[in-house]
Amino acid sequence: MTLLQIQAELKAPKNQYNRFGKYNYRSTEDILSAVKPLLVKYGDDLDLSDESVLIGEWHYIKATATFTDKDQKKTIVTGYAREAERKKGMDESQITGTASSYARKYALNGLFLIDDTKDADSGEYQRQNNNRKPSQRQNQPQSNNYGRSQQPNHPAQQNQNVAGQAVTTSLENKYKAAVSKYASLIGVSFAEANATVSNVLNDNKEYLAIKDKNAKINKATNVVNIMIQQTENGGNN
Repeated sequence: MTLLQIQAELKAPKNQYNRFGKYNYRSTEDILSAVKPLLVKYGDDLDLSDESVLIGEWHYIKATATFTDKDQKKTIVTGYAREAERKKGMDESQITGTASSYARKYALNGLFLIDDTKDADSGEYQRQNNNRKPSQRQNQPQSNNYGRSQQPNHPAQQNQNVAGQAVTTSLENKYKAAVSKYASLIGVSFAEANATVSNVLNDNKEYLAIKDKNAKINKATNVVNIMIQQTENGGNN
């Protein structure tokens, strides 16, 4: 299968520069320019398509990258990007076009195993910057609201904590199973699928408003199941 050869040979440099953020990045066009000669070399075909999908209360552009090798074996990977409510200096068609470009880039990243998680236009980069906080003192006793050191939990409370943790673990396993299924459907690793889901969840106001940990995990699982259903339906059209 020549997809593996293309993944190994593809070099897509970061030819774009963001003057405001002062970082280099690669665009969808950069990836396509780098991969086209390899497609010609091996006689393979690449097709990109978009569709608008509703996830929760937000509209997303779902991009599908379909790689077909010379033996007509297909590999399909999808990527999602949210349409902004508004963006200064852009009309609606331009906003959709921008979301399409990002979604196609994510799909191509997954298809050709391009790691953009540390790029400045990615959610991972933003999360890293947001998490850069002054270090806190370690090895100090925890205290409650009254300033007293916390005492060991009562046995009854310990039992409640164990039961609560069991519920959380069960919900986390369901979430991981859903992400694994989604990863299998779109042909990427668990980490890549989980990153895509994280991008979707970070734009979901209902999810972000949830404070309870278990409710948050359950909501995340529901969102993944919606993405799975939409992917399966798209594959049957």
